Amino acid sequence: MSSSHHIIISISSDIGFALAKKWLNEGHSVTGTFRTRSLLCDELEDMGANLVPCDLEDKTSINSAITSIKSGMHWNTLTIATGNQEPVGKFLTCNFESWHQSINVNFINQLKIVHGLMNHKSALQSSVLFFAGGGTNNATVDYSAYTISKIALIKMVELLDEEISDTTFSILGPGWVKTKIHDSTLNAPERAGENYHKTIQMLENNGAACYPIEKVIECCDWLLSSPRELVGGRNFSAVNDPWESDSIELILNDSNLFKLRRYGNDFFEIK
Repeated sequence: MSSSHHIIISISSDIGFALAKKWLNEGHSVTGTFRTRSLLCDELEDMGANLVPCDLEDKTSINSAITSIKSGMHWNTLTIATGNQEPVGKFLTCNFESWHQSINVNFINQLKIVHGLMNHKSALQSSVLFFAGGGTNNATVDYSAYTISKIALIKMVELLDEEISDTTFSILGPGWVKTKIHDSTLNAPERAGENYHKTIQMLENNGAACYPIEKVIECCDWLLSSPRELVGGRNFSAVNDPWESDSIELILNDSNLFKLRRYGNDFFEIK
């Protein structure tokens, strides 16, 4: 992609940081938000990134970040790399206020940022990328707030893509990647259930069983630079989809592919 201005919400996340470094090294302009200042932020600023504080649990902080970002140059891509699996545990045993706040962070307030920044996008190509999680095809117990937020984002991506024809909206499931998001599970061995043991297994040997973050970054780049008719409104899996092959274009034959649909509509054949 030619020189562009990329915005990354949660730039200090593992995926956000990796994306920012790649784009900065390629000569792009990068603006990002962070909740807690860290050495990663210092490194990105030294490379030329413009960083803005933003706490996605605080509406005032979000509004301030939106205003700050809009004072700069128009953006070409907006990537929202925020993800928080708290609270871990069964729905009825969770503190409901914490559960509600998780919905805000993982869904509502991500859309608040999109809503606030859409009128500041470039007149040229613009793309928005969200991240999905598990639970699309099964029930990921003990992570209900996180899961339902990601499911809602999948449908919202489809809706936004239908409503806003001059921007490409897509969402990516990165798979098991060695990132800080798993700390919530590691810190709650009893409440996380079987997923605690699975997480330990996946992360052992420095995450050898995990999907490489480098491949996730490549997939993000592919999504953000691909034609709207191919990726718009769709939910992609970095691990399972042939995004590195021309065969991915087969999805153009069915507008329902890689979208949230009710399974089994044809189970009872009505004649």
